[in-house]
Amino acid sequence: MVEDRSIGGRLFAAFNFTLLAIIALITVLPFIHVVAGSFTTSAELAANKFVLIPKVWSLDAYKFIFSTNTIFKAMGVSIGVTLIGTMVSMLLTALMAYGLARRDLDGRNVVNFLVVFTMLFHGGMIPTFLVVKELGLIDSYWALILPSAISAFNMIILKNFFQNIPEGLEESAKIDGCTDFGILFKIVLPLSMPAIATISLFYAVTYWNNYMNAILYLDDSAKWPIQVLLRQIVVLASGMDHSATLDATNPPPDQTIKMAVIVVATIPILSVYPFMQKHFAKGAMLGSMKG
Repeated sequence: MVEDRSIGGRLFAAFNFTLLAIIALITVLPFIHVVAGSFTTSAELAANKFVLIPKVWSLDAYKFIFSTNTIFKAMGVSIGVTLIGTMVSMLLTALMAYGLARRDLDGRNVVNFLVVFTMLFHGGMIPTFLVVKELGLIDSYWALILPSAISAFNMIILKNFFQNIPEGLEESAKIDGCTDFGILFKIVLPLSMPAIATISLFYAVTYWNNYMNAILYLDDSAKWPIQVLLRQIVVLASGMDHSATLDATNPPPDQTIKMAVIVVATIPILSVYPFMQKHFAKGAMLGSMKG
Protein backbone atom coordinates (compact mmCIF):
# COMPACT_ATOMS: atom_id res chain seq x y z
CA MET A 1 0.00 0.00 0.00
CA VAL A 2 1.44 3.32 -1.07
CA GLU A 3 1.35 6.02 1.57
CA ASP A 4 -0.48 9.22 0.64
CA ARG A 5 2.39 11.36 1.87
CA SER A 6 6.11 10.92 2.24
CA ILE A 7 7.87 11.44 5.54
CA GLY A 8 9.30 14.72 4.26
CA GLY A 9 5.86 15.94 3.26
CA ARG A 10 4.43 15.11 6.68
CA LEU A 11 7.28 16.89 8.43
CA PHE A 12 6.80 19.91 6.21
CA ALA A 13 3.04 19.97 6.95
CA ALA A 14 3.70 19.61 10.69
CA PHE A 15 6.23 22.45 10.55
CA ASN A 16 3.76 24.69 8.72
CA PHE A 17 0.99 23.87 11.20
CA THR A 18 3.26 24.60 14.16
CA LEU A 19 4.52 27.84 12.66
CA LEU A 20 1.01 29.08 11.83
CA ALA A 21 -0.21 28.10 15.31
CA ILE A 22 2.59 30.11 16.91
CA ILE A 23 1.82 33.13 14.70
CA ALA A 24 -1.89 32.82 15.57
CA LEU A 25 -1.09 32.74 19.29
CA ILE A 26 1.19 35.77 18.98
CA THR A 27 -1.68 37.61 17.29
CA VAL A 28 -4.51 36.51 19.58
CA LEU A 29 -2.85 36.46 23.01
CA PRO A 30 -2.43 40.27 23.32
CA PHE A 31 -6.13 40.76 22.54
CA ILE A 32 -7.12 38.09 25.09
CA HIS A 33 -4.86 39.79 27.62
CA VAL A 34 -6.54 43.15 27.03
CA VAL A 35 -10.04 41.68 27.36
CA ALA A 36 -9.11 39.70 30.47
CA GLY A 37 -7.27 42.67 32.00
CA SER A 38 -10.36 44.85 31.58
CA PHE A 39 -12.35 42.40 33.72
CA THR A 40 -9.77 41.82 36.44
CA THR A 41 -9.24 43.57 39.76
CA SER A 42 -6.64 46.24 40.37
CA ALA A 43 -4.71 44.04 42.82
CA GLU A 44 -4.43 41.12 40.40
CA LEU A 45 -3.44 43.36 37.51
CA ALA A 46 -0.76 44.98 39.63
CA ALA A 47 0.57 41.60 40.78
CA ASN A 48 0.41 39.89 37.37
CA LYS A 49 1.43 42.01 34.43
CA PHE A 50 0.12 39.43 31.94
CA VAL A 51 -3.39 38.08 32.65
CA LEU A 52 -5.24 35.63 30.41
CA ILE A 53 -7.93 34.38 32.81
CA PRO A 54 -8.79 36.61 35.79
CA LYS A 55 -8.89 34.88 39.16
CA VAL A 56 -11.43 37.40 40.40
CA TRP A 57 -13.74 39.00 37.84
CA SER A 58 -14.51 42.69 38.21
CA LEU A 59 -16.65 45.16 36.26
CA ASP A 60 -15.26 48.26 38.00
CA ALA A 61 -13.57 49.61 34.87
CA TYR A 62 -16.72 49.25 32.76
CA LYS A 63 -18.90 50.73 35.50
CA PHE A 64 -16.50 53.66 35.60
CA ILE A 65 -16.60 54.44 31.87
CA PHE A 66 -20.35 53.71 31.56
CA SER A 67 -21.31 55.70 34.67
CA THR A 68 -23.21 58.31 32.63
CA ASN A 69 -25.10 58.48 29.34
CA THR A 70 -22.30 60.55 27.81
CA ILE A 71 -20.52 57.50 26.48
CA PHE A 72 -23.72 56.18 24.87
CA LYS A 73 -24.23 59.50 23.11
CA ALA A 74 -20.63 59.46 21.92
CA MET A 75 -21.14 55.91 20.66
CA GLY A 76 -24.21 57.08 18.74
CA VAL A 77 -22.20 59.91 17.18
CA SER A 78 -19.49 57.50 16.06
CA ILE A 79 -22.00 55.04 14.62
CA GLY A 80 -23.83 57.83 12.76
CA VAL A 81 -20.63 59.37 11.39
CA THR A 82 -19.32 55.95 10.37
CA LEU A 83 -22.52 54.92 8.57
CA ILE A 84 -23.19 58.24 6.84
CA GLY A 85 -19.52 58.85 6.12
CA THR A 86 -19.07 55.40 4.59
CA MET A 87 -22.10 55.86 2.34
CA VAL A 88 -20.99 59.34 1.25
CA SER A 89 -17.44 58.16 0.64
CA MET A 90 -18.52 55.12 -1.36
CA LEU A 91 -20.91 57.19 -3.48
CA LEU A 92 -18.31 59.82 -4.32
CA THR A 93 -15.54 57.25 -4.77
CA ALA A 94 -17.67 55.09 -7.09
CA LEU A 95 -18.71 58.09 -9.21
CA MET A 96 -15.15 59.32 -9.60
CA ALA A 97 -13.71 55.84 -10.14
CA TYR A 98 -16.27 55.02 -12.83
CA GLY A 99 -15.59 58.27 -14.66
CA LEU A 100 -11.84 57.75 -14.62
CA ALA A 101 -12.26 54.11 -15.66
CA ARG A 102 -13.81 55.28 -18.95
CA ARG A 103 -11.00 55.30 -21.48
CA ASP A 104 -12.87 57.74 -23.70
CA LEU A 105 -13.03 60.44 -21.00
CA ASP A 106 -11.29 63.67 -22.08
CA GLY A 107 -8.58 64.77 -19.65
CA ARG A 108 -8.59 61.39 -17.90
CA ASN A 109 -4.81 61.19 -17.64
CA VAL A 110 -4.55 64.69 -16.18
CA VAL A 111 -7.11 63.93 -13.47
CA ASN A 112 -5.39 60.63 -12.71
CA PHE A 113 -2.11 62.48 -12.28
CA LEU A 114 -3.70 64.99 -9.91
CA VAL A 115 -5.19 62.17 -7.84
CA VAL A 116 -1.84 60.40 -7.54
CA PHE A 117 -0.17 63.73 -6.75
CA THR A 118 -2.37 64.15 -3.66
CA MET A 119 -1.08 60.80 -2.37
CA LEU A 120 2.46 62.21 -2.33
CA PHE A 121 1.87 65.87 -1.48
CA HIS A 122 -0.94 67.55 0.42
CA GLY A 123 -1.64 70.90 2.00
CA GLY A 124 -1.29 69.78 5.59
CA MET A 125 -3.25 70.37 8.76
CA ILE A 126 -3.37 74.18 8.84
CA PRO A 127 -4.51 74.76 5.22
CA THR A 128 -7.12 72.02 5.63
CA PHE A 129 -8.37 73.65 8.83
CA LEU A 130 -8.65 77.02 7.06
CA VAL A 131 -10.66 75.44 4.23
CA VAL A 132 -13.01 73.74 6.68
CA LYS A 133 -13.42 77.02 8.57
CA GLU A 134 -14.18 79.03 5.42
CA LEU A 135 -16.79 76.46 4.41
CA GLY A 136 -18.55 76.99 7.75
CA LEU A 137 -18.09 73.39 8.88
CA ILE A 138 -16.50 74.14 12.26
CA ASP A 139 -18.40 72.42 15.10
CA SER A 140 -20.40 70.45 12.53
CA TYR A 141 -20.56 66.69 12.06
CA TRP A 142 -19.89 67.22 8.36
CA ALA A 143 -16.38 68.34 9.35
CA LEU A 144 -15.79 64.71 10.36
CA ILE A 145 -16.90 63.42 6.95
CA LEU A 146 -16.23 65.80 4.07
CA PRO A 147 -12.48 66.48 4.58
CA SER A 148 -11.76 62.75 4.20
CA ALA A 149 -14.69 61.79 1.97
CA ILE A 150 -12.51 60.35 -0.82
CA SER A 151 -9.34 58.35 -0.38
CA ALA A 152 -7.12 58.52 -3.45
CA PHE A 153 -5.79 55.04 -2.74
CA ASN A 154 -9.27 53.50 -2.44
CA MET A 155 -10.46 55.34 -5.54
CA ILE A 156 -7.57 54.02 -7.64
CA ILE A 157 -8.22 50.44 -6.48
CA LEU A 158 -11.91 50.75 -7.35
CA LYS A 159 -11.08 52.33 -10.71
CA ASN A 160 -8.79 49.43 -11.59
CA PHE A 161 -11.53 47.01 -10.61
CA PHE A 162 -14.05 48.80 -12.85
CA GLN A 163 -11.61 48.62 -15.75
CA ASN A 164 -11.64 44.81 -15.56
CA ILE A 165 -15.37 44.65 -16.26
CA PRO A 166 -15.90 43.68 -19.93
CA GLU A 167 -16.71 46.67 -22.11
CA GLY A 168 -19.22 44.57 -24.01
CA LEU A 169 -21.62 44.73 -21.08
CA GLU A 170 -21.63 48.52 -21.17
CA GLU A 171 -22.02 48.59 -24.94
CA SER A 172 -24.97 46.21 -24.77
CA ALA A 173 -26.60 48.36 -22.10
CA LYS A 174 -26.14 51.48 -24.21
CA ILE A 175 -27.77 49.76 -27.16
CA ASP A 176 -30.74 49.01 -24.91
CA GLY A 177 -30.94 52.71 -24.06
CA CYS A 178 -29.32 52.64 -20.62
CA THR A 179 -27.73 55.87 -19.41
CA ASP A 180 -24.29 56.19 -17.82
CA PHE A 181 -25.83 56.32 -14.34
CA GLY A 182 -27.94 53.28 -15.20
CA ILE A 183 -24.84 51.37 -16.31
CA LEU A 184 -23.04 52.30 -13.09
CA PHE A 185 -25.82 51.41 -10.65
CA LYS A 186 -27.41 48.47 -12.53
CA ILE A 187 -24.37 46.75 -14.04
CA VAL A 188 -21.01 47.97 -12.73
CA LEU A 189 -21.75 48.16 -9.00
CA PRO A 190 -23.59 44.81 -8.74
CA LEU A 191 -20.61 43.14 -10.46
CA SER A 192 -18.19 44.91 -8.09
CA MET A 193 -19.58 43.80 -4.74
CA PRO A 194 -16.27 42.29 -3.52
CA ALA A 195 -14.51 45.60 -4.20
CA ILE A 196 -17.39 47.63 -2.74
CA ALA A 197 -17.46 45.54 0.45
CA THR A 198 -13.69 45.71 0.91
CA ILE A 199 -13.38 49.45 0.37
CA SER A 200 -16.50 50.11 2.47
CA LEU A 201 -14.81 48.28 5.34
CA PHE A 202 -11.67 50.38 4.83
CA TYR A 203 -13.71 53.58 4.99
CA ALA A 204 -15.74 52.40 7.99
CA VAL A 205 -12.61 51.55 9.99
CA THR A 206 -11.11 54.93 9.06
CA TYR A 207 -14.17 56.88 10.19
CA TRP A 208 -14.52 54.83 13.37
CA ASN A 209 -10.90 55.28 14.44
CA ASN A 210 -10.51 58.91 13.38
CA TYR A 211 -10.39 61.27 16.33
CA MET A 212 -8.06 63.97 15.00
CA ASN A 213 -10.77 65.67 12.92
CA ALA A 214 -13.06 65.79 15.95
CA ILE A 215 -10.31 67.37 18.06
CA LEU A 216 -9.58 69.97 15.38
CA TYR A 217 -13.08 70.88 14.22
CA LEU A 218 -15.48 70.23 17.12
CA ASP A 219 -15.64 72.86 19.87
CA ASP A 220 -18.64 71.34 21.67
CA SER A 221 -17.61 68.36 23.78
CA ALA A 222 -21.20 67.07 23.60
CA LYS A 223 -20.56 66.27 19.92
CA TRP A 224 -17.45 64.21 20.56
CA PRO A 225 -17.37 60.73 19.01
CA ILE A 226 -16.47 57.70 21.09
CA GLN A 227 -12.78 57.78 20.17
CA VAL A 228 -12.26 61.30 21.52
CA LEU A 229 -14.23 60.59 24.70
CA LEU A 230 -12.35 57.38 25.37
CA ARG A 231 -9.08 59.18 24.70
CA GLN A 232 -10.04 61.65 27.39
CA ILE A 233 -10.78 58.78 29.75
CA VAL A 234 -7.34 57.31 29.12
CA VAL A 235 -5.47 60.60 29.37
CA LEU A 236 -7.39 62.18 32.24
CA ALA A 237 -8.75 58.97 33.89
CA SER A 238 -12.23 60.46 33.44
CA GLY A 239 -13.88 61.74 30.29
CA MET A 240 -17.05 62.68 32.20
CA ASP A 241 -18.02 65.28 34.76
CA HIS A 242 -16.46 64.65 38.17
CA SER A 243 -19.90 64.71 39.78
CA ALA A 244 -21.06 61.89 37.50
CA THR A 245 -18.27 59.42 38.18
CA LEU A 246 -18.64 56.44 40.51
CA ASP A 247 -16.10 57.52 43.07
CA ALA A 248 -13.72 60.34 42.21
CA THR A 249 -11.60 59.64 45.29
CA ASN A 250 -10.99 55.99 44.43
CA PRO A 251 -11.33 55.38 40.68
CA PRO A 252 -10.30 52.09 39.05
CA PRO A 253 -6.61 51.80 38.05
CA ASP A 254 -5.56 53.60 34.88
CA GLN A 255 -4.29 50.40 33.26
CA THR A 256 -7.64 48.64 33.71
CA ILE A 257 -9.44 51.65 32.26
CA LYS A 258 -7.14 51.64 29.23
CA MET A 259 -7.88 48.00 28.58
CA ALA A 260 -11.63 48.52 28.94
CA VAL A 261 -11.38 51.50 26.59
CA ILE A 262 -9.64 49.38 23.96
CA VAL A 263 -12.35 46.73 24.21
CA VAL A 264 -15.19 49.27 23.95
CA ALA A 265 -13.60 50.97 20.95
CA THR A 266 -12.75 47.74 19.14
CA ILE A 267 -15.75 45.44 19.56
CA PRO A 268 -18.33 47.47 17.51
CA ILE A 269 -16.21 47.75 14.37
CA LEU A 270 -14.86 44.21 14.85
CA SER A 271 -18.39 42.83 14.93
CA VAL A 272 -18.99 44.11 11.38
CA TYR A 273 -16.31 41.92 9.85
CA PRO A 274 -18.14 38.53 10.00
CA PHE A 275 -20.98 39.95 7.90
CA MET A 276 -18.55 41.19 5.23
CA GLN A 277 -16.04 38.34 5.36
CA LYS A 278 -17.42 36.62 2.25
CA HIS A 279 -16.94 39.67 0.04
CA PHE A 280 -13.82 40.84 1.85
CA ALA A 281 -12.01 37.56 1.14
CA LYS A 282 -12.74 37.96 -2.57
CA GLY A 283 -11.65 41.58 -2.62
CA ALA A 284 -8.51 41.23 -0.53
CA MET A 285 -6.37 40.77 -3.67
CA LEU A 286 -7.81 43.74 -5.57
CA GLY A 287 -4.42 45.40 -5.92
CA SER A 288 -3.03 42.40 -7.79
CA MET A 289 -5.57 42.55 -10.62
CA LYS A 290 -4.27 43.59 -13.99
CA GLY A 291 -5.90 46.51 -15.78
